[in-house]
Amino acid sequence: MIFQNPESDEIKTLLETVRHIAVVGLSPKANRPSHQVASALQGFGYQIIPIRPAVDEVLGEKAYASLRDVPGPIDLVDVFRAPDRIGPIIDDCIAMGIKAVWLQDGVINEAEALRARAAGMTVVMNRCTYRDYRQLNVVAR
Repeated sequence: MIFQNPESDEIKTLLETVRHIAVVGLSPKANRPSHQVASALQGFGYQIIPIRPAVDEVLGEKAYASLRDVPGPIDLVDVFRAPDRIGPIIDDCIAMGIKAVWLQDGVINEAEALRARAAGMTVVMNRCTYRDYRQLNVVAR
């Protein structure tokens, strides 16, 4: 089976309905893509939940060591990790009943994307949340 991203209208709907985005691999360094994208998403009105061990906060939000440590709701998991590190993240998403996962530009792991989809998740791979928000004219939060 070959993975295909959802159609653009589905991606737009996803970005219009999620509120709480856990960003796995969110760097505290302002020059890193994960920080720049998360900062922009925060500016669009999303609640950003940093998932980054060994830091207390990023972008003014409390950071958590893992998805399982987050006490509140997660609508979307936005992943900035190496493709070979995705398996445990998908495991956590499945166990937690998370409905959507987004693997950012360059994060390509077809087997894990298909596994997440088979578990009932909406999966977007090798795309950028910020760029899609802008290009798809997502309704402001």
